Amino acid sequence: MLRPGREPEARGSDLQAPLTYRQAGVDIEAGDSLVGRLKELAQRTKRPGVMGGIGGFGGLFAPDLKGYREPVLVSGTDGVGTKLKVARRVGRYDTVGIDLVAMCVNDVLAQGAEPLFFLDYLAVGKLDEEQALALVEGVSEGCLQAGCALIGGETAELPGMYGEGEFDLAGFAVGVVERQELLDGTKVCEGDRLVGLASNGMHSNGYSLAQRVFFEREKLDIGAALPGLGRPLGEELLAATRIYVKPVLSVLRDLEVHAIAHITGGGIPGNLARVLPGGLSARVNTGAWQRPAIFDAVMSMGPVEEEEMYRVFNMGLGMILAVKAEAEQDTCSRLRECGETAVPVGAVEKGKGEVILT
Repeated sequence: MLRPGREPEARGSDLQAPLTYRQAGVDIEAGDSLVGRLKELAQRTKRPGVMGGIGGFGGLFAPDLKGYREPVLVSGTDGVGTKLKVARRVGRYDTVGIDLVAMCVNDVLAQGAEPLFFLDYLAVGKLDEEQALALVEGVSEGCLQAGCALIGGETAELPGMYGEGEFDLAGFAVGVVERQELLDGTKVCEGDRLVGLASNGMHSNGYSLAQRVFFEREKLDIGAALPGLGRPLGEELLAATRIYVKPVLSVLRDLEVHAIAHITGGGIPGNLARVLPGGLSARVNTGAWQRPAIFDAVMSMGPVEEEEMYRVFNMGLGMILAVKAEAEQDTCSRLRECGETAVPVGAVEKGKGEVILT
């Protein structure tokens, strides 16, 4: 019986028709198509130890540990953060894939480990096959630069979680190091010298602040030309994080390194302090290297105080090695031979665990 004033319910309407996953926002066929294309990208990164290929329930890797007495596995995980918003603004997605690998493998390297394999996780609101392919192409390129294998990953289509064109990335790396060669800061001693490796700009930290300055306060376009940059603002902000694995492993094989600090969120003070034992401090000469112009732009336009800049950004150094004093020049020379810009930037002294910027 119908109530007065109410329309009869439609029988056989769409509300009663069988639903599909595609109607709920998830396209299984598109995901399957993407996996087939991603297999080729993973194949590029194959190295000894890889078993099987993309598509299994787990990535397989059988490391050759015959040369190790006491191998230690070192793992790392990270993301790219709000730099992804810049990628969306510019419409370019390959460099953030390199960033993803870099943030993980540089952390693993900071413990003295050689990265072995990598996995990624991509979450999207609606799968754009070409966008996803560009992202994983970057991941594949990053793995090639690091010498590690891309052995698996996950692409999740999550309608309602992410808006149109939105996505997030996470990465996971595993490496190996001999227990006696593990770098944890305990070998650092008074008199050690600090060798800095130049960054490739902002890398993947501080983008919330930079975007607040450039796009919210200054209302700049991604194509804006700023003094000293030499390329449009958007391209400068998308410069891929430098991957230091191969050059630094070359140094570790032949020279004595006491600690490595990967300069990410927290800047030079926050990250260098992580490798200082009790009773020691680090004194860093900030005039020892050339600071990229992008940092000067953020600082002047913000305005942002210099102390805050050093607390947020890498300020031109992506990694700092603590080495024996007599190994300083050889370390710089080896890194330069490998294509890095390496300079002496300071020393370790008695103190209270501080990083003193002068």
